[in-house]
Amino acid sequence: MTTDIVAVGRRLADEVLFPDAARIDGLDALPAAQLDALAAAGLYGAGAPVEAGGLGLELPAMCAVVEELASGCLATAFVWIQHFGLLMTLAYGGAPPELRDQWLGPACRGKLRGGIALTGQIPGPPMLRAEPAEGGWRLDGTAPWVSGWGLIDLLFVVARGPADSVVSLIIDATDAAGLTVSRQRLIAVDASVTVRLDFDGVVVPAARFVSQAPFDPAASLRPEGLRVNGSLALGVARRCGRLLGPGPLDDELATCRAGLDAAVTGDAAAMARARAAASELALRAAAALAVRDGSKSATVDQHAPRLSREALFLLVFGSRPGIKNALLRQLGAG
Repeated sequence: MTTDIVAVGRRLADEVLFPDAARIDGLDALPAAQLDALAAAGLYGAGAPVEAGGLGLELPAMCAVVEELASGCLATAFVWIQHFGLLMTLAYGGAPPELRDQWLGPACRGKLRGGIALTGQIPGPPMLRAEPAEGGWRLDGTAPWVSGWGLIDLLFVVARGPADSVVSLIIDATDAAGLTVSRQRLIAVDASVTVRLDFDGVVVPAARFVSQAPFDPAASLRPEGLRVNGSLALGVARRCGRLLGPGPLDDELATCRAGLDAAVTGDAAAMARARAAASELALRAAAALAVRDGSKSATVDQHAPRLSREALFLLVFGSRPGIKNALLRQLGAG
């Protein structure tokens, strides 16, 4: 079954996403039809249990599908993976039974789509705080990077709570009293409609509370949590390699993939090195494609400049200090 699902991802990437990727790159917002195609294939339920209506994919298969879709259209894959914060919380993360019963099935079918604002997991001074309030919780602060605005229905929010805790809530992804939405313009995947959310006393009903736990600075460094984003870089490198044709980059891609997989059972430093290697390969593969294609790579309607901007974006997206330092060393600047 896993092989079949990965093949579905490859078919969608090659036949639906990649042929339209250049057009999507210039749009203000991703057309819902791109996400509808993934939903129709069942991919919105990728990680959820089969008995809940999902596909029951484990991490290796999930990463393989992400790589395929990212090779087709990074903007589409980027918005789609945001959904899994909500999906996995509903399926496995201790969401109240009434929310799980109401939302898990539609979330698996892609009829209900989610995004994430995980600001409370970031070490350092809190940027987003949740405090108890009459009837629920009050949110104050900033979530600087929230993708899919206008394309998602619900937002899974993690904020810093009282007594050095983290509080998880689910809110509607829509205008609300005290919420200011500001568009972030990106060098790549701009059609993802990534925004900054500023919260000023936004009240979340008690029924939308998911959990409260001690803040763990190491939580955002766990290798299994960092593996999936590495597949975005592999996808960009994979597409560049296919456009270039068979060559040494194919072996490097396989080596990077194996390194990421092995790092899942390693420590944070091993995953940082593997993530850095994948991002560096995507950058180098895109540069090779631009050089091979020559002067036409300087025009905006070509794949090489788009893939180059996507590779540049992935140097910093979802990064951590260890990944950044490993990348700087690989690039000769650290």
